[in-house]
Amino acid sequence: MMLRSAGYESALIGLQHESSDPHRLGFAHVDSPAPSMRADEVAARAAQWLATPRDQPFLLTVGFLETHRPYPAEHYPAADPDSIEVPAYLPDHQTTRDDLAAFYGSIQVADQAVGVILDAVDQGPNASDTWVVFTTDHGPAFPRAKGTLYDPGLRVALLIRPPEGHRRADVIDRPVSLIDVVPTLLDLIGQPIPRTVQGHSFLPAVLGEPTGSATAIFAEKTSHRDYDPMRCVRAGGFKYIRNYESGPRLLLPSDIEDSLTRAGMGDDHLRPRAPEELYDLNEDPLESNNLAEVPEFSQVRDRLAAQLDQWQQETSDPILSGPIPSPIRD
Repeated sequence: MMLRSAGYESALIGLQHESSDPHRLGFAHVDSPAPSMRADEVAARAAQWLATPRDQPFLLTVGFLETHRPYPAEHYPAADPDSIEVPAYLPDHQTTRDDLAAFYGSIQVADQAVGVILDAVDQGPNASDTWVVFTTDHGPAFPRAKGTLYDPGLRVALLIRPPEGHRRADVIDRPVSLIDVVPTLLDLIGQPIPRTVQGHSFLPAVLGEPTGSATAIFAEKTSHRDYDPMRCVRAGGFKYIRNYESGPRLLLPSDIEDSLTRAGMGDDHLRPRAPEELYDLNEDPLESNNLAEVPEFSQVRDRLAAQLDQWQQETSDPILSGPIPSPIRD
């Protein structure tokens, strides 16, 4: 809506997870009901949209089904399981390798679809002033990633391609949050950033200009398919997580519970979780050694807990008033 008020045409093609009714999201054009959410078909529709000359600047949001589970072989030719480097947070066994091989097949299909869209931008009438932002909504659908506040769940792709000829940074060497994308886009087009918009513009970093480092990154989860409220802050080489409900260390979403990786990982993740977690990310990047109750780290824990408290107050986090009712209605 903020870009529409600035004179931008807006369109949504493909998948979105923000509303059961995509027409409520404020886009002038919605590709709905969409005939398919698969990347190759979505990319073809997006390419057709991009080939049409526009009288206004535009925002086009494109969403793929990939890399959501499942990964049927007829859609995603699997990679060679023996060639895969298994991430350290997952058990390295054959079922994990087979699972990752299928996942990589899905990534390849998505990558090819992104190429179709980039080609459409480059060959279209607006190539000289179209910026492209690529990102994902959460980490991969594997244990200890999707549905958690551990780094494999929080770290997502963020690639920004300015038009040819613009000054750009090869790598943004500072942490950013996806809530920073909106103020960055508003900054890019010279629009004021409303006070109600969270996050901070990182446009100078995109353009390769000197910029200060973010002091803290905050994240939250309230529910996925199950109510599982938790909040965290990542700052100064540490991460502090606060769990608001008792339960297992990992509450796996159903798609991960049914996965090949889950079949071979045992049940260690079913042990009770701690109400507070603290990890030294430099010494323990896998976040496996909880320091929350270690006396010599009590000052770090209390400092990060206070930062999290302040952020929750500033954002009027509803969890501060008690359990959050489900938004799903009969």
